[in-house]
Order: sequence, then C-alpha cells, then structure tokens
Amino acid sequence: MLSADEMTSLCLLNFNKILTDELFVPRRFRIIQEEVLLLYYQENTAISVERFIMNTNRRQFLQVGASAFAGMSLVSAPSFSWANAAKPKIHVSLAQWSLHRTLRAGKLDNLDFAKVTKREFGIEGVEYVNSFFKDKAKDTKYLTEMKKRAHDEGVTNVLIMVDGEGALGDADKKKRRVAVENHFQWVDAAKFLGCHSIRVNASSTGSYQEQIELAADGLRQVSEYGGQHNINVIVENHGGLSSNGQWLSSVIKKVDHPSCGTLPDFGNFAIDRNKGEWYDRYKGVKELMPFAKAVSVKTSDFDDARPYVTVDTRYGKETDIMKMMKIVLAAGYTGYAGIEYEGSKLGEYEGIKRSKVMLDAVLAKLL
Repeated sequence: MLSADEMTSLCLLNFNKILTDELFVPRRFRIIQEEVLLLYYQENTAISVERFIMNTNRRQFLQVGASAFAGMSLVSAPSFSWANAAKPKIHVSLAQWSLHRTLRAGKLDNLDFAKVTKREFGIEGVEYVNSFFKDKAKDTKYLTEMKKRAHDEGVTNVLIMVDGEGALGDADKKKRRVAVENHFQWVDAAKFLGCHSIRVNASSTGSYQEQIELAADGLRQVSEYGGQHNINVIVENHGGLSSNGQWLSSVIKKVDHPSCGTLPDFGNFAIDRNKGEWYDRYKGVKELMPFAKAVSVKTSDFDDARPYVTVDTRYGKETDIMKMMKIVLAAGYTGYAGIEYEGSKLGEYEGIKRSKVMLDAVLAKLL
C-alpha cells in the first residue's frame, strides 16, 4: 500500500509525463499557473479531470490526492477528451480596422477578412467594422457567406464595430430615435453572424450631465433591443466625453441594463486632441473594466528596448500593454482581447504580427 506522499509523487510523475507527450496533449492546451490538472485513469478509461489550486495547503492536497488515487492504477490511455480542461482566460481577436488601409485600397475583400486573420496571423477571432460592408446589414445572402467563410476557417465572429449611424446621444429626440433605429439592423446582423456584441459610440452634445442623460437614453433603447436578441451593446471610449472614464462609467450605470457594457480601448483617451486634452489611460481602463464585455488592445509603433510598450508617435503617447493587461485581469475579465494596430512605421500585416508577439508574450507571463 502506497503512502500519501508516494501516491502524490506518482500522480505528479504520470501527470507530467502525459503533459510532455505530444501524442496526448494538443499544442493549444495551456496550463494556467494557478492550477494543476490531475488526470485519473482506470482500465484505460478516463474517469475524471479535477482542478487543484496551488495555494491549497500540503495537508489538504495529500488528503485529496490519497483519497482520489486509492486503489487506482495510473496508466496511459489511447485517447481522452479535453472538454473539461483548463481554458485560457483570454482569447485573442483581431479588429478589422487594423487592416483599414489594405481594405480601402481594394487589396483585401471584407469576405476574406476571417481567412486572412487565421492564415496570416494565427488569430481565431474577428471584430468586424460595419463601414467595410455598410450596405450589407440586411443582405442575408452576403451575411451567410461571411458566416460560412469564418466557420470554414474555424474563426469566431466576435463583434461588429458600428460607426456612421447617427449620434445615440443626439440632443434632438427625433434624431436620437433615428440613430437608435439605425443600430437595430446591426444588432440583427450580429445575431445572424453569431457575434456576442455590437460596439457603438456615445457621442452627444451639451453639458457634462446633459450628455450623460442623452447618451444613456439612446443606449438604453438600443440595449433593450439587443437584449431581446441576446446581443450586447458595448461602448468604446472614442473621443469627446466618452474618453473620460468617469463620464462613460456614469453613463453605463445610468443605462442600468445587463446588455449594455463597455469596450475599453487602451489608446483612445483623447477628449480633445486639438486642445491637447487627454484622460489618464490607466485610470480610464480601470474605471471601465467593471462593465467590459470586450477589450481593445490598441497598438501603434514599437520600441525594441521596451518589448511591452507601444508608442503613438503622432501624439507622443505611450501604452504599457503589460500594465494594461494586469488591470484587465485584476478586474476578473475573461473573454476576447482584440488587437487593433494603428502604427505607421510598420505595414499593417507586419504591425499586426508584431502586436500579436507582444500580446502573446504578455499573456504568457500573466496567465
């Protein structure tokens, strides 16, 4: 009869052997540092997968390990399911705006965006921008083809970024309602494509408080419609008061709808670029994260001496991606982190690849 210590050692020995054997472990499988997965087998049949948190004290671990392994033999199994294995907390997606110059030049068709995202960059989630298929929101045939091509590549349609449909915080009630109704078609399109959200803007006019009231009214109307279709309506900090984290947080609280949230963009904190008015980006992201249903990892140019820093040379603004992702994870966020490259020193393809290397390195350290 093995002692508890011997049983635990044997468990870990076999576990490590399985993990290092490519025959059994898919390349994409990740072990989150805080967890150890113990695989139990009896008569070549997978019995269960259990999670053990590393901060469990040694006595608790030995007690559970001895109990679970009593009378069992640890043997290699020919196959098993990883359905219940640990999943990454963060998935990487690509914002279509990263390729806006290529798309506008006619060098890439919107229908091929998912294919290029997967084959060129190894990214399996896409965030569309409505301006690249603006007249197709109600074109079922076109949307069917978009959905099919993404599916064929094993790519997830994450969201649609919606621009140019009117101000949801327009001071004119009739114009505000027109803007609201203009967004409905994109909720429908997102639902059809299998997205979880549409990204909208909260532009308005008036005083600080007046804009909270106006933007909240428009957002609530779209969110109510989105909620009926299980589609989130998420607001990006995108200039004006929406780039003020405190203001936008107040708007979301005012809307008070489960389908309404935020999409914190790491770089869009210019309240008024002409006046040089900027909001603290780290403070802003921290304020927006409690409502986040997606995250935009905005990258610009790069500094070889600082591998986790991206620099917007147009305005002399820097973003520490490591620091940002720590804020994101500290908020308990799980979901997609969308790369949005806007640099000028590298071409779009190279800039996206460099952005992914950076984000992958950050995630490897934090997860």
